[in-house]
Amino acid sequence: MRHFLNINSVNESDVLKLIQRALAFKSGVQPNQTNLTVSNLFFENSTRTHSSFQMAENKLGFQQIRIDPQSSSMSKGESLVDTLKTLKAIGVDVAVIRHSVTSWYESVLSAEGHAIPQLVNAGDGSGQHPSQSLLDLVTIYEQFGHFDGLNIRIVGDLMHSRVARSNAEILKKLGANMTFSGPENWRPKDFSQFGKFVVIDEEWEKLDVVMFLRVQHERITQTENQIFLTKQYHAKFGLNKSRYEQLKAQAIIMHPAPVNRDVEIADEFVEAPKSRIFEQMTNGVFARMAILEYTMETNHATY
Repeated sequence: MRHFLNINSVNESDVLKLIQRALAFKSGVQPNQTNLTVSNLFFENSTRTHSSFQMAENKLGFQQIRIDPQSSSMSKGESLVDTLKTLKAIGVDVAVIRHSVTSWYESVLSAEGHAIPQLVNAGDGSGQHPSQSLLDLVTIYEQFGHFDGLNIRIVGDLMHSRVARSNAEILKKLGANMTFSGPENWRPKDFSQFGKFVVIDEEWEKLDVVMFLRVQHERITQTENQIFLTKQYHAKFGLNKSRYEQLKAQAIIMHPAPVNRDVEIADEFVEAPKSRIFEQMTNGVFARMAILEYTMETNHATY
């Protein structure tokens, strides 16, 4: 079996196979049922990712061991490593983990001793969000059938967004032309390796995909919140009527959600014809089915 921690550590051929497998599930292909056991450990609040993994697990036939990290022995000081060793010892095969610590899995993988379950990263701090990235890829591929040459812009809180970091790298690898826009002090310097920073409206009419990012008020200072959760932010970096109407007919709008309505996207465009926000959520179940299947030893020949 194998871990799924960073989509950019998966080779491009396997990424495309994962996309195709997710779309096959969406078209009605039935998965091979499994008797494996999974535990979901969410140290940060989540609606979409948590429930999406649960639905994917149900469809695959996983037995679920429910653990609330806040009421487990971790609240008594037990380390994540020892918790995972315990889960493996009682028969858990896969652990899906969201944690506020960036790259939490590095210390887990470097620990010696008893075996641990296969790990699926459901989001680590401001680091990676590989399952969200895969569902985004599925959504784009479903619309266009390819990535090569697509003009894709990611707009907003790039500094704190694990979605942006995961997507920027993999989309460039797959051949997309990446550009970024957002508040200057939320622009990570290392993003320049994936594409260039531009004024939001630059060549707007040429874009195929615009991905807006949530202003992550839980990761930023109160002063930043006061500045950016305002109409001023929406006017500078949000999707308003003028920007929506200037997009070409086949362009799509994306957002990892939850959306701060009238901040990143005007309320009337969250569910507009060009929006794929709720379709992303639908695709998330099938993408996570593909991810969980990918970790299963019996399916190695598929990838």
